[in-house]
Amino acid sequence: MNRTSNPLGRSSVPANSENPQVKSVMLSKTENRGVGGFWDMLAIRLIFTVVCVAAGYHFRPFSLSHLLGSITGLGFAVAVILFEIRLRRASLRRLIGAVIGSILGILGAYLTTLVLAHTTMPESTRSFVSLAVFLIMAYIGLIVGANKGDMLNLQALGGLFGTERNTRQVYKVLDTSVIIDGRVGDIAEAHFIDGTVVIPQFVLRELQMVADSADPLRRQRGRRGLEVLQRLQKMPHLDVQIAEDDFQNIAEVDLKLIELAKRYDAKIITNDFNLNKVATLQGIEILNVNQLANALKPVVLPGEIMRVFILREGKEYNQGIAYLDDGTMVVVDGARKMINKTIDISVTSVHQTTAGKMIFGRFDDRSEQPAHRSAQGAAAPLESAPSRLPAPEAKPADIVAPNPPSGGSERPPRSYAPDPPRS
Repeated sequence: MNRTSNPLGRSSVPANSENPQVKSVMLSKTENRGVGGFWDMLAIRLIFTVVCVAAGYHFRPFSLSHLLGSITGLGFAVAVILFEIRLRRASLRRLIGAVIGSILGILGAYLTTLVLAHTTMPESTRSFVSLAVFLIMAYIGLIVGANKGDMLNLQALGGLFGTERNTRQVYKVLDTSVIIDGRVGDIAEAHFIDGTVVIPQFVLRELQMVADSADPLRRQRGRRGLEVLQRLQKMPHLDVQIAEDDFQNIAEVDLKLIELAKRYDAKIITNDFNLNKVATLQGIEILNVNQLANALKPVVLPGEIMRVFILREGKEYNQGIAYLDDGTMVVVDGARKMINKTIDISVTSVHQTTAGKMIFGRFDDRSEQPAHRSAQGAAAPLESAPSRLPAPEAKPADIVAPNPPSGGSERPPRSYAPDPPRS
């Protein structure tokens, strides 16, 4: 909450050519909405304005001169065009509610005028009261009918208006932290974010300051944020708009985001913990990217078997630390000797904290001992195999008679070959 916006005198477009991304971000997406429709509406409004000016010049309302009559016709045309632009944003339910409320108000004013006609009130006073009642009843009927028009069920009219969609735009304001983070581009590309995305001008200035920083790491993060904005602008299902609203009396960017969200009734997309808390206290809906990432992490239940890579030792005795692919820390008891090895562990508990999810497991080295012993047992027969091989058969020529005992008569050597047959 200590971020402050850039001084307003600083240009929002960089002077150097190192950051051409900002210029492309400043482009509005109105160019892709069909230029023919815009020019058609402009031509119709110009024709209507010319007709009103000509009518004021010719008829001279209120006995005015030709010049004043033309100015009156021009003012009338401008008022009608502004009313038409505002009326286009209203839904069909609000329009029907406003028409019904106006008709009921005019009817009530007419009945009131009939009652006043039978009174002894002076003519001038009665005319003024009748006109005042007409204006008041019509105005109240119009406003109340428009506000209550959302309660109408148009599908009950036989499907005549049943295909109308809710045209109310839901604005989503991007924070600098979530732009620099970069994950919002992947989330939007997966269509988890749609509608109108608002990028405030003061957020662009802060992002440009990060991209122009002398620190290489900050400069790289800022340029990555500009590339993320380019990706968002090229997505067809998103309407990226640059908000020129600025709050001169507020210095901190986070407070400006909150005021902008209040003005447009928008949601704030961020991963800033402090901004999340402050905006939630003020009743603003927050879309936190970190909460979405935690919700998408795999669900692990106690008793399941996981295969992890022990990276380093833990703080407690005989503990090992591992990490999942999503960054979840796994604390394994009895795995201190298995560092830099991939082992199977049994999950004992899962704890959810504000910083994320932690998984506690246990490694049973006794399960490794039978495997080690079986490996040794398989190697033992190979080592003793030469001793159990059958000895080669002795040939007669290789047989050597044993030495005679000392001190005895000499005997002829006994032959181990069979005697020849006698004739």
